[in-house]
Amino acid sequence: MKEIAGPTVGMVMAECAQVGLMIVSKAAMSRGMSNPIFIFYSNAFAALILLPASLLYHRRTQLPPLSFSVVSQLFLLGLLGCLAQIFGYAGINYSSPTLGTAMLNLVPGFTFVLAIIFRFLTLD
Repeated sequence: MKEIAGPTVGMVMAECAQVGLMIVSKAAMSRGMSNPIFIFYSNAFAALILLPASLLYHRRTQLPPLSFSVVSQLFLLGLLGCLAQIFGYAGINYSSPTLGTAMLNLVPGFTFVLAIIFRFLTLD
């Protein structure tokens, strides 16, 4: 039961966090906060929560050394994530949080299509 409930609870918590963040972002931007400032504050808040949790969880794990390939992949992932946040919050600023939360339901479909394109999955 624990093997089934863990990922499900994690996904429900992630979706609730995304919906809450969209509602808070629309409220903040409608009162005059700019997109880059909100993105900075939300990322700083997430780092304050996730960094200590990650350090406590992985404190006894031996990590492999960082190579140029890994660092460049992390940089590309961070750049794409930042651009996605900028474009996403710009879209929420021009529309409603209801539309933004409805768009979140498309993420698993896009993930599936990308997994097929990059051959992580095969289609029978």
